[in-house]
Amino acid sequence: MTQTAFFNFTLFDGKTDQNESDAWFTTNDQTGKIVNRGTGTAPKADHWIDLQGQYVMPGFINVHTHITSDPNTFDGNSGDSETEAAVTAYKNLQTMLKSGVTYIRECGTSYDVDIKLNRLKKKGLLDHTPTMMPSGRAFSMTGGHGDGPHFSFLVDSPDEMRKAVRQGLKNGAENIKMMATGGVMTPGDFMADPQLSTIEMKTGIDEAHHKGKIVAAHAEGNPGIQNAIDAGVDSIEHGFYVNEQEAQQMIKQGTYLTPTIIALWAIPEYGRGTLPAWEVKKADDAAEDAYRNLSRAFKLGVKFTCGTDAGTPYNGFDTTPKELELMTEKLSITPLQAYKCSSINSASLCHIEDEYGTLEIGKFADFQVLKNDPLADVKACQQSDKQVYLHGKREF
Repeated sequence: MTQTAFFNFTLFDGKTDQNESDAWFTTNDQTGKIVNRGTGTAPKADHWIDLQGQYVMPGFINVHTHITSDPNTFDGNSGDSETEAAVTAYKNLQTMLKSGVTYIRECGTSYDVDIKLNRLKKKGLLDHTPTMMPSGRAFSMTGGHGDGPHFSFLVDSPDEMRKAVRQGLKNGAENIKMMATGGVMTPGDFMADPQLSTIEMKTGIDEAHHKGKIVAAHAEGNPGIQNAIDAGVDSIEHGFYVNEQEAQQMIKQGTYLTPTIIALWAIPEYGRGTLPAWEVKKADDAAEDAYRNLSRAFKLGVKFTCGTDAGTPYNGFDTTPKELELMTEKLSITPLQAYKCSSINSASLCHIEDEYGTLEIGKFADFQVLKNDPLADVKACQQSDKQVYLHGKREF
C-alpha cells in the first residue's frame, strides 16, 4: 500500500464548527480513502503534496441534478437523440466536478443515460466526473410534470407504478424520482396541482424500499407535498409551499427537504424576455412565499439537503456554490449550516455517510482547495480555479 500525505493547509472537515490550522491527512493511493489526519508535521509517506497554506473542505454532494438537460435551451433538450443526450451529460458531469461537486444524486434523466454512464464510470472510462447515484427516468402521470420524450415512465394507477418502478430498478436505478405536483416549467399545470396520488406513490416507494433504494418526490405546492409525505418519500424536492404541519411531520418521519433555491431564483432573475411569460410569472409569484416557508421549515428542524435542479433554465452545472450562497441569503442561515446540508445531510439521505461527505478517517478523500476561508465567506467556494480531488487524485 502506497500513501500520499497532503499537508500545509487549513482544514474544514465538514463536521466540526471550526477550521483546523496547519493540518495534514494521508490517503491510501489504492482505495482513495483517508487513513490518518492531524496537525503539525505529517508522518512519512510515499508521496507528498504541499497545499501551500490554502483552505481544504469536502467536495459538495448535489442531490438534485438532471445531467441530460441543457440550461440554455429552455426545453431541457427534449428533442435530443440518446447520443446527443449522452454527450451533453458527460460535459455537464465534468462541469460539476470542476465546480467542486464530487458526488451527485440524479433526479430524472432522458433515456436512462445516467445509468449507462455510471456503468462506464465504474469501469474507469468516464474521466473527470463525480461519483453518481443514477435515477434513470422519472415517474409521472400522463400529461403531468415530466411527461416529455424519453424522460419519464408514465403511470396512472398503483399497478402501473409497481411495474414501472420494478422495471426502473431492473434497469439499474439507485434512486427513484416521482412527480407529486405540477411545476414551474410545464405549461397548463401549477405548483398547487396534485399529480401522482398518495397510493400510487406509496406503491412505488414500497417497491424501492424493498430493494433498499431511496425515493425523491418533486413537490412544490399543496396538497401534493402532503401526499408525498404521507406516502413515505425519503425527500421532498423543492417544497416551496411546505407548511408548519408538514414540517413537523417531516421531522417525525425523518423526511429530508431539498430546497433548490437557485432553480426558482434564476428564472425571474435571467429569464425575463427570453422565457415564456407564464413560466417567469410562476417563479416570480412563488419566490417570496417559498423563501419564507423554507426558512420556517429549516428553523423548525427539517433536515435540508443540497441540490440545485441543475439543467433547468439559466441554472448551470457549476451553480452549487451559488445555491449555498442563496441558502444563506434567502433562508438566513450561516455558511456552516449550508455546508452541513451537503456534507452531512445529503450524505445521510443517500445512505453514503460511512464513506462520503466529511473528511474523516475511513472516508474518501473527495475535497476542494480554496484560496479563502469558506467559513468566513460562503462566496469563497465560487472560486473558478479551485483544485478538486476525487478519491485523493487531482481532477482539476
